[in-house]
Amino acid sequence: MKTKGKQQMRIWAMLCHFSALFSWLILFALVFLGIPLYLPLNILLPLSIWQLKKNQYPWIDFQGRESLNFQISLTLYTLVFIIISLLLVFGSCSIAITNHGAVNEFTTVLDALLLMWMFLIIGLLLLQSFLVSFAAMKAYHGEHYRYPFTMRILR
Repeated sequence: MKTKGKQQMRIWAMLCHFSALFSWLILFALVFLGIPLYLPLNILLPLSIWQLKKNQYPWIDFQGRESLNFQISLTLYTLVFIIISLLLVFGSCSIAITNHGAVNEFTTVLDALLLMWMFLIIGLLLLQSFLVSFAAMKAYHGEHYRYPFTMRILR
């Protein structure tokens, strides 16, 4: 393979990973602009790059699948945490109603959930930034890297 084609292949493989971080920046910009929108942009951008280039190079096919599996896993983990949080909120609301408005218990649960959410979001952003950057650099250098804690949905 020519050096220019190999260089281009490695750049596209790296973009499969970095596009997920870029999509998180777009999502946060939309939220801060007041548009309460949640789209799985962290899945859509790597998916579009993977679909565009996977038939051209097997390396991009492998890196795109790895990036997508990691982003899908993060999205599913976040959805599970959202469901657990909603169950806790509904449970604390029902306790507050049955105890004739024990507001202190309710606000304590909501404050704890808010604090957990802040730590979760900051932790996920830091973890994702580190792992995606590490994987992108490995992909650019032609080295195999598998994300930890990733469900292998796309094989």
